[in-house]
Amino acid sequence: MPQILYLYGNDDYALQEHLRALTADLGDATTRELNLTRLEAREASEAELYQALHAIPFLAERRLVWLANPSARFNTAASQEKFLRLLEGIPETTELVLYEIAEPKEMERHWLLRWIEKHPQQAAAQAFWRPRPREMAQWIASEVKRQGGKIEPAAAARLAEMIGVDTRQAAQEIAKLLAYVGWERAITLQDVQAVCVVSAEENLFEFVDALAQKQARRAQRLLHRLLESEEEFALWGMVIRQFRLLLQGREILDEGGDASKISELLQLHPFVAEKIALQARAFPLKSLEAIYQRLVEIDEAVKTGQFPLDLALDMLVMEWCQRA
Repeated sequence: MPQILYLYGNDDYALQEHLRALTADLGDATTRELNLTRLEAREASEAELYQALHAIPFLAERRLVWLANPSARFNTAASQEKFLRLLEGIPETTELVLYEIAEPKEMERHWLLRWIEKHPQQAAAQAFWRPRPREMAQWIASEVKRQGGKIEPAAAARLAEMIGVDTRQAAQEIAKLLAYVGWERAITLQDVQAVCVVSAEENLFEFVDALAQKQARRAQRLLHRLLESEEEFALWGMVIRQFRLLLQGREILDEGGDASKISELLQLHPFVAEKIALQARAFPLKSLEAIYQRLVEIDEAVKTGQFPLDLALDMLVMEWCQRA
C-alpha cells in the first residue's frame, strides 16, 4: 500500500469494504484500534489532523489515518495548497487513506488526482464506480462467489432487476439468500422470489402510495409490516433511496423526460424505472423536496440519539399525513 491512498467513487459498499480490508491488514486486533484514527475532514481541526498524522505507532510499525470527505473541507485553492503541503510532510510510519463518495463528473481533473499524478512514489488513487445496469447480474454472481456460494443466471438476473445498481442492498440480499439455502446449493430464481426484496419492494411502493394519498392508518400498517420483515436500518436505507429516486424521477419528468430517460440517467432497470415514473407523478415536486428534507433531518436526529428509528418513521407518517 502507498503511504497515501485516495479512494473515491459512487459505490459506497465497495469503498467501505475496501476500507475494512485495509484495516484488517493493520495487524493484531489488540493493537489495531490503537493505531487507527478516523477523522471527518469537515469537523476535524488543523491541530487534530496534524496530531493524527504525526502520532507515533503503538506497539506496531505503522499507524493508519482515515480522512473522510477532503474535497468538502479543502474547497479553495489556498486550503488545498496548505493541505497538500501537509501531505508531503507526513512521517513514514503513517499511512493516510482519503476517501469520499463522488460522481464521475466531479472527479474530472480533480485537484487531488492531479497531485497524485505528480507523486506516484508516495500516493495512489483508486476509483469505485457502481456497475451499470447491464453489468449488475454479473456483479451479483461475483459477489455470491465472494460470499462462498453459487447462484443460477436467472436468479442473478431477477435480483438485478429488483435492486438496480444498489450494491450494498444486493450484498445484503445475497447474504440472506445464502443463509436460506445454507450454502449447500446454488441460489435459484424461486429462492429469490421467496426470500428477497420483492415483498419489501412491493410493500415499500404501497407504503409510498399510502403517503401520497395521506392514508395514515394504511401507511403505518405497511410500515410496521416492513419493520417486522426487514432490519430497521436496512429499511431506512431503502426508504431514503426510494424518495431520492422519486425526487430525481420527478425532476426528469418535469423536464420532459419519461421512464426510459429515468432508466438511463438514474441507472435503473427499465422495470423499476417505470414504477418510479408512475409513483413520482403522484407527488408534486415541492412535496418530494419537503419529504426528502425531512428524511435528512430525521437521519441526523436518529444518528445523534434523539429518538429511535421506528419512532422516527412513525413520526414521518403522522407529520406528512396531517399536512394540509
